[in-house]
Amino acid sequence: MIKLTNLEKVYRTKEIETVALENVNIHVRKGEFLSIMGPSGCGKSTLLNIMGLLDSPTTGTVEIDGTATLHMNDRKQAAFRNRQLGFVFQSFHLINSLNVLDNVELPLLYRKTGASERRKRAKEVLEKVGLSHRMKHFPTQLSGGQCQRVAIARAIIGNPNIILADEPTGNLDSKMGAEVMDILHALNEQDGRTIVMVTHNEDQAKRTDRTIRFFDGRQIQ
Repeated sequence: MIKLTNLEKVYRTKEIETVALENVNIHVRKGEFLSIMGPSGCGKSTLLNIMGLLDSPTTGTVEIDGTATLHMNDRKQAAFRNRQLGFVFQSFHLINSLNVLDNVELPLLYRKTGASERRKRAKEVLEKVGLSHRMKHFPTQLSGGQCQRVAIARAIIGNPNIILADEPTGNLDSKMGAEVMDILHALNEQDGRTIVMVTHNEDQAKRTDRTIRFFDGRQIQ
């Protein structure tokens, strides 16, 4: 489903060269729930951004669902990303001026999906994450766990095959974090979606199919 080969990411300025990722080789299988662990600054988020076509490696190749993505121009990458990938971030990235329903509809708005279809599908995914009773509320009226559930609903409304989650429980207490993890596991086990999750939580990583560990930009396990 996702194949990274001989991946390297180097950031260069006139004075400094920083190696963020070095010789990374990962193959994420279809339907797998993969966790990525490591200390802060080890390159985990950089790796996830490259998987999600939000950044490009300095060298190496990226294949998603059999498609080589690095040769695509920005427009084709954006279309591919919108169709194939769903993103869940630690900080939710909701728009406070929009209510829950409007936030969830946004990806379909970019696809130019009709208003009635957008509304229908947004209600369906909010029901799936247990927030159908909060559709007219605004993000500032929700708890952190509820905001993350809205973010998950938005991530899956386009029916992507792959979900990339960057510390999805990092801003939540243990109870809310467990609820969010239950939703992600349901999406993986019941819907068959492939999930790659960056986490610092060892217990959460143990519940996933496989864990890859990073240190100082290098894949160590």
